[in-house]
Amino acid sequence: MELTSHLPPGDRERVETRLRQNLMAWLTTVRPDGQPVSVPVWFLMREDGTILLYSQPGKQKLRSIADNPKVSLGLDVTDIGRNIVRMEGIARVAHDELAADQQPAYLAKYTERIGAMFGTPERFAELFSAVVIITPTKLRI
Repeated sequence: MELTSHLPPGDRERVETRLRQNLMAWLTTVRPDGQPVSVPVWFLMREDGTILLYSQPGKQKLRSIADNPKVSLGLDVTDIGRNIVRMEGIARVAHDELAADQQPAYLAKYTERIGAMFGTPERFAELFSAVVIITPTKLRI
């Protein structure tokens, strides 16, 4: 993964594992008035190095991304605050991506949670139909 290529092997493996396996991340966008806003998101680190997430349409994060595409993404911390992973990137709302219920890797990661919270992948895809793609620009650990 190019994003982690500068890290020593042990750190690289740890970070890449977290990027693949963590279920939650904190997405920070900046409102037009300059206020940063962080929200929890489900995410998928893709083979091409981009990050895929889904949102309900009309949410503030989508408006903020339209005004200022610079975002940060932080993985939930471990129990004692070590193993932090933070990224900066450029986000865009994508209209050419598959819906959540058509993304096999996303479903593999979140099927259990989708079932528990939304019933079916189709229902989740209806509710969370806006697609955001983040292209990471910097990784911090």
